Amino acid sequence: MHARLIPLSLLIAALPAAAQAAESALLPPAVREMMEAAIANGNETDIATVSKIAKQTNPASADEIQRMVNSWKERTKATHDTVIREARFNELWTGRVEAGGFRSTGSTSELGISASATATRAGLQWSHKLTAAADYRRANGVTSRERYFAGYEPRYEFDPRGFAYGLAQFERDTSIGYDERYTASVGVGYKLIVSKPVDLSADIGPSVRHAKYMIGDRETKLGVRGSMALAWRATPTVTFKQTASGYAESDVYTLNALSSVETKVSTRLSAAFSYNIQYESETLLTTRDLDTLSRLTLTYDF
Repeated sequence: MHARLIPLSLLIAALPAAAQAAESALLPPAVREMMEAAIANGNETDIATVSKIAKQTNPASADEIQRMVNSWKERTKATHDTVIREARFNELWTGRVEAGGFRSTGSTSELGISASATATRAGLQWSHKLTAAADYRRANGVTSRERYFAGYEPRYEFDPRGFAYGLAQFERDTSIGYDERYTASVGVGYKLIVSKPVDLSADIGPSVRHAKYMIGDRETKLGVRGSMALAWRATPTVTFKQTASGYAESDVYTLNALSSVETKVSTRLSAAFSYNIQYESETLLTTRDLDTLSRLTLTYDF
């Protein structure tokens, strides 16, 4: 009886599979079960911790452990992308509601309310952001502040850091003197820093603003708009944020900067202290002015 010869090409093709099987055999069953349990749980932090310990205690199986982690990441991303791709536009929205205020009676009667809401939908390349805010303050029968704001900002990411944006917003601010102000802008932006502790982005583009003043006059101006957004997660529960936007037109300049510190109270509830600076150059009804507003609010994420 003659032995049957195996073709050399089949032996070469079988080598990678055999090597992988041998390497898998190096991973102790208890360690594999521990990794599979962490992956089944689906918590990224737990998977990173377990895989780190498994690599330290089983250095010969480090590549196999990393393959298990990479495989989980690929499956998770594929599922995530499929869910987003198949979702309707009215699905997958997240948001937050922020509110604060005060009321005093006695020698002075004063009421102050500050509220805002934000809804965001993040897609594979497109994202959408809706914003609404209101500040109202009245003392002894006189309204000292009445400001309302609503905006919509779509964004298209054409690479991991670069994006194009659009902006449409409405404002009413009687303290500055305009009854209505409409803004439209388009432009490009770039994510300067993208990391777990810090995110920083900036954008710039042309803008057009149409204002109706309380005395009835109207004006439309072309200009340039720029903005920046910074988020620094100092600790797992404390985040510092800084946003700013500015407009430069032929004879009108606007700057709005908001600094805030947020502290998580629970998974969805946070307490925030913010400080807002608003500068308006001379308009039909006001001279150059710098306004500031401090807020202490509670924020609920949903």
